[in-house]
This record gives sequence, C-alpha cells and structure tokens, in this order.
Amino acid sequence: MSDPYFQSLFADRIGGANYGKGTAIYKFEKIKRAKRKALADHPERKLLDFGIGENDEMAPEVVRRRMAEEINKPENRGYADNGIPAFRDAAARFMKREYNVALDPATEICPCIGSKNALAMLPACFINPGDVTLMTVPGYPIAGTHTTYYGGVVYKLPLTAENDFLPDLVHIPADVRHKAKLLVLCYPNSPTGRTAPPEFYEEAIAFAKRNDIVIIQDAAHAVLSYDRAPNSFLAMSGARDVGVEVHSMSKAFDMIGWRIGWVCGHERIVSAYGNVKDNFDSGQFIAIQKAAIAGLDDPEIPKRTRVKYQRRLDKLVDTLGRCGFQCTMPGGTYFLYAPAPRAFANGGPNGQRIDFENAEAASQYLITEQSICTVPWDDAGAFLRFSATYEAPDEAAEDALMDETEARLKNIQPVF
Repeated sequence: MSDPYFQSLFADRIGGANYGKGTAIYKFEKIKRAKRKALADHPERKLLDFGIGENDEMAPEVVRRRMAEEINKPENRGYADNGIPAFRDAAARFMKREYNVALDPATEICPCIGSKNALAMLPACFINPGDVTLMTVPGYPIAGTHTTYYGGVVYKLPLTAENDFLPDLVHIPADVRHKAKLLVLCYPNSPTGRTAPPEFYEEAIAFAKRNDIVIIQDAAHAVLSYDRAPNSFLAMSGARDVGVEVHSMSKAFDMIGWRIGWVCGHERIVSAYGNVKDNFDSGQFIAIQKAAIAGLDDPEIPKRTRVKYQRRLDKLVDTLGRCGFQCTMPGGTYFLYAPAPRAFANGGPNGQRIDFENAEAASQYLITEQSICTVPWDDAGAFLRFSATYEAPDEAAEDALMDETEARLKNIQPVF
C-alpha cells in the first residue's frame, strides 16, 4: 500500500514523514496482547489483573444521585468554560478541610477536565523552544510529552531506591538548571508509592526560587497516603510563590471516567492555565461539576477509599512476601512498586530456571505463564508495578484472589 499524499505533512512531534511506520510496540500494548493470548491459551485459568491503573468501583451513590438530578435541568446544558463558581467554592472547601490550605476560589482555583488535561496544558504556559522541563522517572509522562511538542527538552530525574525515590536536585548540571522552567513532581508518587516528607518540599521550593523554576505538583493520589497524614505541597511555606498543584477526583472519589479536577496555587499561573484552557476546551459538563460538589463535600468518601486500598495493599504485600518477592508497604497511592526478579529458579517446564534481562521480560512471563498481569518499569532499575485496583466486590473476594495469587507464585522461587 502506497503512502497517502499527506504522509510528508505529519508534524515532527509525532514522527513526521515516518508517522505510522514504526515497529516499536508500547509496553501497555504488549501487555494487552499478552493478556489476550493468556486468556486464549488458558481459558480455564482466571486472569489475575494487577496491571489495571484505575479504580474498580463506581462513583459513590451520593455523586451518582446528584448527577441524576442535574442531568435533566436546562440550566446545565450550556458551556462551562473555566468552571462554575460553585465547583471552585467546593474545591476550596475541600482544600481547607483536608489540607488546611486556604485558597481564593475566584483566582487561585481553576477546574480541569481531569488532571491529564491540566498536565498537558501547563507546559504551554511556559515552554518555548529549547526550554527544559525537569521530570521524575518513572512517572506520568504527559507534561514531558507536551514539553517536547513545544520544542522543549525533558531532563529526567531518576527515582531510585538509593535516593529513597526522591529526585536528586543537587546534582542537576548548571546548564540544565539555567534552561529549566518547570519541575514536575508527583507525590504520593506514581508508581513508586513514595510520599514526600516536608523537608523534601522545603528543598524543592528553595531550589525553584534559587533557579527561577516553576513547580507543578501532580497530586492525583494525594488522599491515598498511609505512612503520613494526607498533605498538600501548597501547605508548605513559600509553595504558592513557586507553583501550582493539580488535583483529581479520579482516585479518591472513584470518578475515573467523569474527568474532573482542578489546578490551584499561584494566581498568575492559575490565570495563565485558564487562558490556555480557553483555547483547548469549553469546560466540563455542568451536571458533572455539580455532582462532583456532592463528593467534595462528603469527607467520608476519601476516608473510605483510603481504608480500602490500604487494606488491599497490606494483603498484597503479605501475599507476595510469602512467595519470596521483596516488597514493603508503599507510603501512598494504590500501587505496589517491587523489584523485578532476575529469574524464577523453578519457573520453567520441569522446574528449569527462567532468567530475565529486564522487568518487561519478567512481566511478560507472569502474564503468559501464570496469567498474572503487572506493569513493568525499567526507567530507573527493574521494577514491577502491582495495582490494588483489581475487581473484587468484598473482602472475601479479595482474600480469594490473594489465595489464588499465592498458589500460582509460591513454588516458582523468585531470584533477585
């Protein structure tokens, strides 16, 4: 098949004239293919899916009931632009109640159609060709992707066990710091599960002021904090002078597909985000914003979500530990980030040893041979991400899934 006439017209940012011709397969596509193969090859064996990165429950009943009430009201039919005042007010109440952060809802909060949209748009406020965005890896790549779209450069800050999964801000080269405009953080961190101690935020704020850098803190998992009380970057002295925080209602409120969150912090950055957003979308459906208000005003919802995923992670750590994996309870998120085994001593046919060159190979083995789905990360060491968002309607089902996981893994003997 010959190329279409417009093949040479594709933008360089997505591959230019070579767009659509690459043979590389994104790791999540590899996982999907391996899952389909495992289901086809072993229809008798249930797929144990620890790779899903989204909540397994519907939004709370109070949210759905409010949505049902609002969806037929004619006053909700129009464009919402940068959000209705009532949603901004509810977000401000939430920030004050949960994190003791007082915000002006009119100037320091702007809704977003999910945090992904906000992280995609914020680089447009700052990045010119040649500018640098400092990004932690492994991590959510969206802000980095859009940095490169604008001709900027991503400088990666590895999150390693040796650095306790906090970025090393001290040894960033001077020429990189000089060109850097953005530092993107995410705590509680996805996928490592690390929470940020106050002294790290103090270090990051001082670093930003010293180098004229703006901090974007991705707080999608903020409420899911176990080793310390849920906290906000903005609660730290000086934080609002240097950046913004991006909040999501997906994780704590089981509102994954509803696409609602907010950007908050320095009013000039919030304003710039709002101006860019005006040129991307016309706002989230007003009925969704009003339903979200019902969730934000119910303090029991995030508490229940936090208790659920902490319980599930505790069980998962115990189960994998009995099977020989090296893992500890994460500080936050609903992810368990565990070193990938270099081999399974008893993983092959007739008990042969199976060796792996990286986490991706280990993950592929678990899917194809054990029907256990994980997500591999090889960005800063070889790790597997297990998610506690598997589908289980009650604790008995959780326990049954852990029993089945242990039955499949207990004899294959991971080697590290």
